[in-house]
Amino acid sequence: MRTLIVTAFVSLDGVMEAPGGEAGYRNAGWTFKDVPFDEAAYELKGREQEEAGALLVGRTSYAAFAPVWGQMAEFARYNTLPRYVVSTTLTTDDERWPATILRSLDEVGELKQTDGGPLLVHGSATLGASLADAGLVDRYHLLVFPLLLGAGKRLFSDSDHDTTKLALVEHEAYANGIQKQVFDVVR
Repeated sequence: MRTLIVTAFVSLDGVMEAPGGEAGYRNAGWTFKDVPFDEAAYELKGREQEEAGALLVGRTSYAAFAPVWGQMAEFARYNTLPRYVVSTTLTTDDERWPATILRSLDEVGELKQTDGGPLLVHGSATLGASLADAGLVDRYHLLVFPLLLGAGKRLFSDSDHDTTKLALVEHEAYANGIQKQVFDVVR
C-alpha cells in the first residue's frame, strides 16, 4: 500500500494559495518575496522528489503546473514519475505534462492500494482538504512560513469531522523563520 503525503508551503494562519506567484491571488509569490531564501529550509523538497513514487494533483494545480514543471530542470525527477490528476471535469490531459485522470476519491483510494513509492500531493488545496476529510492522507510535509496572509485557500477544510490525531515525526526551524513540520496521521 502506498503512503499518501500532502506537501505544502503554508502561512502560519493556514493559507497555501499561490506560494509561487500564480495569478489571481493578492499575496501571490509570498514564499519568494516576503521571506529571505535559506537553502537549508528546502532540503525536504529535494528529499520528496527523490522518494516520491508518483504525483497526485487537483485540476487547478495541474493546469498551473503542466505548462511549467515539464520544462524545469529542478523538477527533472518529477517529470519521470507517473502523474495523476483528480478531476470530474477535465476531459483530456495536457500533452506538455501527461497525466492519468482519476474521477473520484474512490479511485485515489484504489491507487493507494497499489504497490509503489509514496503518492505526493503538491499544491491542490481543494484536493488535499478532500483527501484529508476522506481519511486518505497518511502524512503531511509542511514548510510553515512566518507570515499571516489572511484570506486565501487553506490547507485544511472547515468541515465538521472527528478529531484527526497527528504525530510530529520531524521538525526544524530555520534562520529565516520557516519551520519544517512533518506529521504522520495516527490511525
